[in-house]
Amino acid sequence: MSKKILTFILLMSLSIVGMYAQPSIERIEPANWWVGMKNPHLILLVYGKNVAKSNVKLADNSIALLEKIEKTDNANYLFVYLSVKSKAKAGDIAISFSGREKDTVVKYSFLERKSKADGKAGFNPTDAMYLITPDRFANGNPKNDSIAGYTDTTDRRKPDSRHGGDIAGISQHLGYISKLGFTTVWINPLLENNMPQTSYHGYAITDFYKIDPRFGSNKEYCDFVKKAHDMKLKVVMDFVLNHCGSSHWWHNDLPSKDWYHQFDSFTRTSYRASTLIDPYASQYDKAVFEKGWFDNTMPDLNQKNPLVATYLIQNTLWWIETSSIDGIRLDTQPYSDMEFLNDWAGAVNAEYPDFSIVGESWFSYPAFTACFQRNQKPISSYSSQIGHVTDFPLCFAMLASVNDSDDWDNGMAKVYNTLCMDFLYADAMQNLIFLSNHDLSRLEETVKGDIHKYKMLVTMLATLRGIPQFYYGDEILLPGDKAKGDGRLRKDMPGGWPSDKVNVFTNDGLSAIQKEALDFTRQIFTWRKNNPEIAKGRLVHFVPNNGLYVYSRIAKNDDAIVVFVNNNKKPVKVDSKVYAELLKGAASAKNVITGEEYNLSDFSVAPKTAIIIELKDKN
Repeated sequence: MSKKILTFILLMSLSIVGMYAQPSIERIEPANWWVGMKNPHLILLVYGKNVAKSNVKLADNSIALLEKIEKTDNANYLFVYLSVKSKAKAGDIAISFSGREKDTVVKYSFLERKSKADGKAGFNPTDAMYLITPDRFANGNPKNDSIAGYTDTTDRRKPDSRHGGDIAGISQHLGYISKLGFTTVWINPLLENNMPQTSYHGYAITDFYKIDPRFGSNKEYCDFVKKAHDMKLKVVMDFVLNHCGSSHWWHNDLPSKDWYHQFDSFTRTSYRASTLIDPYASQYDKAVFEKGWFDNTMPDLNQKNPLVATYLIQNTLWWIETSSIDGIRLDTQPYSDMEFLNDWAGAVNAEYPDFSIVGESWFSYPAFTACFQRNQKPISSYSSQIGHVTDFPLCFAMLASVNDSDDWDNGMAKVYNTLCMDFLYADAMQNLIFLSNHDLSRLEETVKGDIHKYKMLVTMLATLRGIPQFYYGDEILLPGDKAKGDGRLRKDMPGGWPSDKVNVFTNDGLSAIQKEALDFTRQIFTWRKNNPEIAKGRLVHFVPNNGLYVYSRIAKNDDAIVVFVNNNKKPVKVDSKVYAELLKGAASAKNVITGEEYNLSDFSVAPKTAIIIELKDKN
């Protein structure tokens, strides 16, 4: 027999052995599940070399039934459909993947669901949210600053490098957050971002089921949530559904050709979310916005693929049940497929009725923002299932108000006119309101060290309708100009690193203005936390006049009246006759922050000042 024939037979033999060899299982996601979920159906993503050539069996049917197996155009993936029995008890099932020689058997665990009392409580207008970029808040565990296999290393000198902040650092300062008067902590994404560079921000996820080890571990995150709950703090997790990172573990071996939105060449989204609700929008513009990639390092997930959609829905439910978080902040809400997003939110709401989701809807106009809130139907054909939206229009109005000269449309009139459009929202009280965040210039860039402007804006944030969100570091006027790059918006919190000379947590090294801003923030949000009925109260406001803007939060048993004087020149007299419906015949009032008392018959407020008063001796 010739050498060529022998070689051919040998190669054929090896090929046949390869076809029937023991399958390799590298991943199963989700890694575990629960009995007692309202939706009994579960789809396991199984990844391994030629796993699709396996036969799949369950050792027994006591917990779940095998419904079907689905294969894609990639033989390294298999999707296993299970149906969990309604009265099944927690336990393990053995799933076998058969090859020629022997089976690969995987133990898959079903757990008991956590008690409702463990969390998942949602947030509401009585809450106030403190936003943290975790890499920049506090380095509680320097040992995780550098991890083998993660190339983006720590260098505090560079604004776009990692700086070492972590879950341990946040956990160590939960008392600080609580004493500031906040009830809820929102943390920018903590999931693995194993990207070559600029991975600190967390929005280019490379493993949807894993906390980035430079922040901590899955267990550490769950322990953090429990500690927060023990301290009466709620936790909001930042979720990214629209895209992943280009170093995601599946990126070079996609489960299917249509897992991403694909183009002949790189196509970036237009960022024109208005095309979704524009009655005249072209199909081209809609497609580029929705299917274009957010960045060349952020591939756009094709949520119309049912397997992609189910993967993301199950991943969300897995994190809620695993960690008992209370809410989700959804990144780039309009960029996701709208039909998918409703299925996603519907699945969350069905399992966790008290849970809250706020969608990032970055628009300048209330009519656009309102389209993305649940129960809002008159404006567009789209009907969202997400209950809270980010109120960018009110943010921009508030920031402009303190630097504008007051006239028909400017100054405090911008706030007034924006609030006049609240009829567009299904429930404007559920809007998330803010003055800055990780994507906007910091508050200091608006007030430029002017403590009076700072107090006016923070007073607005704490007293207007909605759920206030406050960005870490603004309480001491940390600078950060968007024009200089996002890394500079996310400065290190002074005192979060042992070498810091300034320490916000101990008040060491703060300037007089920083201390004043910090004290005021603590006073006003503590007052808000202690007066939840006022936070839920009805808003009544008056047309701004001569730089004077007055409104009230009217509660069942108590009211708070807020007065702004926006001019720089002289005190403005508050005419008790004009505001009689708020003053209710009271002769005097008390400043809730300073304790100062006012005679309402002769009542003036200093320039560039905001005060909150409670009435005394009402009729």
